[in-house]
Amino acid sequence: MTSAASAAPALETATSVVPEQRRRLGKLIILLSSILLVALAGAQTLYAAGLTTFGFASWMPVFAGYALWGVALCVGNIFRLGEAGWRALFVLPAVLFTLALVIFPTFFGLYIAFSDWNLQSAGGRQFNGLDNFYQLMADPYFWNALGNMVFYVATVLVQYAIAFGLAMLLNADIKAQKFFRVAFLLPFMLSPVAVSWMIGKSMLEYRFGPVTNLLRWFGWENPSLLTTPWLAKSTIALMDAWVWIPFMMILILAGLQALSKEVQEAARVDGATGWQGFWEITFPLMLPVSLTTIVLRIIFQLKLADIVINTTAGGPGGATDTISSYIFRVYKDRSNVGYGTMIAEVYLIVIIIFVALLLKFTSKYMQKAV
Repeated sequence: MTSAASAAPALETATSVVPEQRRRLGKLIILLSSILLVALAGAQTLYAAGLTTFGFASWMPVFAGYALWGVALCVGNIFRLGEAGWRALFVLPAVLFTLALVIFPTFFGLYIAFSDWNLQSAGGRQFNGLDNFYQLMADPYFWNALGNMVFYVATVLVQYAIAFGLAMLLNADIKAQKFFRVAFLLPFMLSPVAVSWMIGKSMLEYRFGPVTNLLRWFGWENPSLLTTPWLAKSTIALMDAWVWIPFMMILILAGLQALSKEVQEAARVDGATGWQGFWEITFPLMLPVSLTTIVLRIIFQLKLADIVINTTAGGPGGATDTISSYIFRVYKDRSNVGYGTMIAEVYLIVIIIFVALLLKFTSKYMQKAV
């Protein structure tokens, strides 16, 4: 047993030994492909900025060069590192994919954010420094949308309380348990766009919607659910909650089913009431699942846009706007790519800071709870 264990590191060392000639070839492949990619990207950047006449009609050759560079990077690492290079193949595609679809668009967005680029203008894109940022700081619609996001994020706590209650109900021994589990999950199976049209545009329609007609029958003369600011915001929050509460419910239900039943039965034997058993045993044990559920839901909530866009388009007067729906309107109605991108980049920074602080707070809270 000892000889086999000692032979394993020796075998790994032997297979990881790479001849110097192969190492040089691997480094040469990576170096030449990198130079080619930098040359293509630099030439195309200068051409797009109007500083040179040499360039391509589109960025497709640069993307092709990036793909070839990725292949060359994988091959070069195999030549250069041997067995470790083969292991790197499991990681490199994901890294290259992230660079292409996350990192590059973010930095390219920064490039656009510091430019005056209106699609309706014949002048095209022009660098304007911090003008878009100064405009953002003085934009009342942006601050209004940011304030609305505070309200929408705060509703997540109410959604969590309802989801926890539903999960407790479905975890109990009730009749037709499987049917209710599927029934409660149905809203989450629908697209938010479909929900906004089915409920917002049909059931809540002011003149002919069944909900508004029912409210008139109860004596509400003017049931303007989507034209009164506070009612419209509350209605958007209700529709959003109807879609996402099942998501939170299923996560909490999975946590409840994983709890040890012996602990709960021991509490009953010791004379604990139902409320005591929940508050002192079930709820503390569910804290990791609960915090994970709330954090995930907040991240999804920060992207709220589709229900708002399709139901109220941010109205009335921006009362229901979210940051994402406002960015959509800046792009669609104003065709202002530069300013819309500046809003998106600033909002991305706000989200990163907020989520980082949220994760740090939940981590500290969990350590104290444990």
